[in-house]
Formats: sequence, C-alpha cells, structure tokens
Amino acid sequence: MEIRTLRYFLAAAREENMTRAAQALHVTQPTLSKALKALEDELGKKLFTRHSFSIKLTDEGNLLRSRAEDLVSMADKIEHEFISLDRLTGGELYFGLAEAYQISYLARQIHVFKQSFPDLHYHITSGDTEQVIEKLDKGLLDFIVLAEAPDTSRYESLVFPEAEEWGLVMPEDDALASKKAIQVDDLIGLPLFCSEQSWENDIPLWAGEKMDRLHLEGSFRLSYNASIFTKEHLGYLLTFNRLVNTSPGSGLAFRPLTPRLETNLYLVWKKYQTFSPIAERFLNQLYDRGHFSSRI
Repeated sequence: MEIRTLRYFLAAAREENMTRAAQALHVTQPTLSKALKALEDELGKKLFTRHSFSIKLTDEGNLLRSRAEDLVSMADKIEHEFISLDRLTGGELYFGLAEAYQISYLARQIHVFKQSFPDLHYHITSGDTEQVIEKLDKGLLDFIVLAEAPDTSRYESLVFPEAEEWGLVMPEDDALASKKAIQVDDLIGLPLFCSEQSWENDIPLWAGEKMDRLHLEGSFRLSYNASIFTKEHLGYLLTFNRLVNTSPGSGLAFRPLTPRLETNLYLVWKKYQTFSPIAERFLNQLYDRGHFSSRI
C-alpha cells in the first residue's frame, strides 16, 4: 500500500466524484480508477459504492479514511522534517491546543521564535485532551497544550505562567449578573453548559458534595458555540474567563466562581521524544526565556 494511493483514496472520498478527484490530483480518471480498484483488491474490501454521478464510502471505506488521514499526515510531517534539516531559518512545528485564553503566552513565544526563524511554518489543531493526546502519541504533533496535569510517566511538560480562572457566563440581563461572584447554591436547578471533560474533572472540585444537585443541560467542546446558546437564554455557561466576549453590549456577562476555581495549562510532549531541529530549538527558547516553569 503506497502513500500515493492513499492520497488518491482520500481525494476520491473528499470529492465524492471520480472526475473532480482526478482533476484535483492532476491525473487521468482511468489512472485514478485503476489505483482505487487495485487498493480494493489489495484489502479485499469494497471501499466505495458507485452511482451514476457520484461515489460514497462504504463502512470499510470510512474505516480506511480515518487510518489513511493519519498515515498521510505522518508522511507529510516526516517529509517536512527532512526538508528542514538543512534549513537554518525555519521548519515545521505541529501543535494541538486546548481552548484557553492563556494560549496567548504560546502565541507570543511563536512570534518571538519566528523573528529568529522567519521560514517557520506552524500547524495548529484544536481538541479536547483525548483528541490531542491521541495525535501526540501517533507522532502527528510535536507539542500539545492540556488543561490538566499530564501523566508524568509518559510525558514531559512545562506549566504556563498563569492559571485560567473559572466563572459563569450568562445573559447580561439575567438576575445572576447583579452578583459579584457565583456560589454553588446559585446554580442549583439551573440548566448549565460545560465541556464533558471539565464537568467530570474540574467542576466537582468546586461544587463538592453538592455536585449531584447541578444539572448539565448540554456539553460543548467550544465555548463560543455554548455562548450562542447562553445568549438565547437556553442555559448558563461554566467556562474560563476571557474565552467569549462578555464586554458591555455583547449581550453576555461573566462572573467568577467563589470559592475561586483555577486550572493550570501545560505544554506537553512525549518522554524521550526525538525532536526535529526546529522543535528542539523552540523548546530551548521556552526554557531560556523562563516564562514557563517545569513544576507539576
């Protein structure tokens, strides 16, 4: 199974049309059809259901698609790393990021780094802990940012300079907006929005024995999407400060939780990881500038 064939397969899956896929790949349609038929023969499975003017993935095709995306991404990453070995002014960096305001520290470091390495290209993917750790373990990412302490037996990490502050986002005309801070009792019986990860790991630390009296109305991976539902008076959003616009006139208000709840962010990489030269230089910059700490 060749990487080129997997690229052909992914293009066909994306376009759902052999003619468009062939055009995107700059190959003839017979060449593409022959390659995909050979792939099906090699795997012994039908990957596409063919119609008059379109093609659709079978269940086996969907399984291959998820695997092929990882394999092609890894091949691209390896190619970029070897190309950059002799480039002293740049290279490729791959990050997986949690959603947090303190990401601004990382962005600032990338900005400084790019001044020394102007040909730097960086790639950002976002996701929850499970998603970005999976990509890190597969070697698809150099660094990830987690909103929870990593497993020190498997990963190395640096702690961000500041912690994220938790609070409640609500419509600005809501009665709770008149309070300076939000207590657990204020939320009992209310429809709440939160990420599943935080609902299971962070909020119980704050709510304690009253956690079972809180109601999760809906879970969101992106605070912005949850804020839209909040603005429509469908619920109240538990999230980090400064993730959504709560300035005057935004229609929303933010109030901190009391007692105060904070979450540290961690820049994480695999233990004993062999870095590309550019990734190693970037990590050295973080150590040298001293904004991040190595404490857990």
